[in-house]
This record gives sequence, structure tokens and C-alpha cells, in this order.
Amino acid sequence: MNPYDKLEIRCPRLGHELTYSYCRQEAGDLPCQRIIKCWESFFPVETCLKESLTPEEWDRFIGHVPKDKMVTLMDLIEQAKARVRKKD
Repeated sequence: MNPYDKLEIRCPRLGHELTYSYCRQEAGDLPCQRIIKCWESFFPVETCLKESLTPEEWDRFIGHVPKDKMVTLMDLIEQAKARVRKKD
């Protein structure tokens, strides 16, 4: 348990209050990509993450490149089309 886990802030992506513990695991086994930007004014979040993640996890976290928004939208459209075809 992290001492900051119960702290809450408004998430700019989801639009409501979330705890730091949620942000630490938002991306499955890795933290949300915005965690440092969102939490850096409250406590030394980067230091805490480096202490809690393995070196391999830290490298994956720092090296993650999010998909372009257009690519993400196209993927979502294709998934929706596939669901509609499946229903028919």
C-alpha cells in the first residue's frame, strides 16, 4: 500500500475524481501515461513510481508511445462494425 493511494484529484481524461491508486494501475500492470503530469504538484510521484516499479516496468512505462487519435478512432469504428456484423 502506497501512502498516497487514497489521495484524489479530478482526472482530465475521465472527467471525475480518482484516487492515486487507480492512476497507478489504470493501464493494467502500468500506471496511466499522464500520472506524472497530474500528480507532480502534490508529491514526488516520479520518485515513488521508480521505487514501486521494476526497472523493466519503468522502461515500458516511460517508453510507451500512445496511438495517434485518428488510429484509435479508426480502430474503434472497425470494432463497432464487427459487433454489428456479428449481431446480424
